[in-house]
Amino acid sequence: MVRHQKDPRNFTDTVLIVGNYCHDVLLQNGNVLAESLGGAASFISNVLNGLSISFNLVSKVGKDFKYETNYAPIVIPTSKTTVFHAYFDDSISEPNGHQDRVLQRVSACEPIRPSDLPDGLFNYGMAVGVGGEILPETLEKMLEICNVVFVDIQSIIRVFDSVDGTVKLVPLKDCGFYHLLPKVGFLKASSEEALFMDVDDVRKLCCVVVTNGKEGSEVSWRDENVKISPFSATQVDPTGAGDSFLGGFVSGLFQGLAVPDAALLGNFFGSITVAQIGLPKFDSTVLQRVKDEVQRRKLRCCERRDDVLKFTKPVGHEQFHASLCAAKLVSACTIQEGQWDLQSSPAKRGEQDFPPQYTDQPKLLHNSVYEEPIQTVEGKP
Repeated sequence: MVRHQKDPRNFTDTVLIVGNYCHDVLLQNGNVLAESLGGAASFISNVLNGLSISFNLVSKVGKDFKYETNYAPIVIPTSKTTVFHAYFDDSISEPNGHQDRVLQRVSACEPIRPSDLPDGLFNYGMAVGVGGEILPETLEKMLEICNVVFVDIQSIIRVFDSVDGTVKLVPLKDCGFYHLLPKVGFLKASSEEALFMDVDDVRKLCCVVVTNGKEGSEVSWRDENVKISPFSATQVDPTGAGDSFLGGFVSGLFQGLAVPDAALLGNFFGSITVAQIGLPKFDSTVLQRVKDEVQRRKLRCCERRDDVLKFTKPVGHEQFHASLCAAKLVSACTIQEGQWDLQSSPAKRGEQDFPPQYTDQPKLLHNSVYEEPIQTVEGKP
């Protein structure tokens, strides 16, 4: 279990999300296939908004920002919006293709500084940068104003080639944030990113959460380790699945679930995300069923106190998984109906080469490293 070092009664029951929005461009064989809103903050806020979780969002963009969002970013007139180009080879269009990519940061908005953070105290804080916008001093400020802080490791171990902006990863101990880990509540990483840290060492400093795609996820804290079951999904687009996982995980903890149950909720939203293209659209019926199941779970399982987070699977964990599986069937039917509708409709000019769209957002394959190989620093593990 984790004991909070601060009195949670002094903090507002709100989540603070810190990370820039960005523009994402998908390219294949030199051709632009699509452009869309990107950034971990967009996926996470999508989940929190769907579950009616109260949150504040701090994000910076330039005057060239293309999208309307429910939570307005800070516009920097002298800076461009962060832009990522994702280059895929021919395997992306093959049924058994690996969907490898090379990710390049083409432009970067200015970083988020401590002075950009809002006044007040927050129960949960999320450092979820994608383009190097999270500074050590910003994370340090978040640790002061937030009761529990969640850090997506991509916020702190990504570096960018000085010539072409290619994204690479560096070992966690070399990133300039390592000294802050004892104050961090949770560090989330994909299985590929986890290779850039010594999990056994880091789990002594903070809770480590590793997502592993179709294998589910794993939560480690000191001598405790628990594996969380996955949800079946037909993967269409893995982008943002790790971000949606983190959104579901934090939402579960926010609502009082034990850590394993919250991670299960994270797996649930990650699985819905991979089955859609771009920013996922959550069916209102599914969201209501999930809310009802979470409420029932809270009433049946009261193992968490204000200063304690439980890491052992509570009684009824498997039944909670089964209930979420039942709710997910509604989502699967909705997606399939969307496919049927699109297949029965005549293709618009210029759209015949694109896969079906299940949301109002254009196709998005961008910045998450959830189950996606990415170029790494030469000579590093």
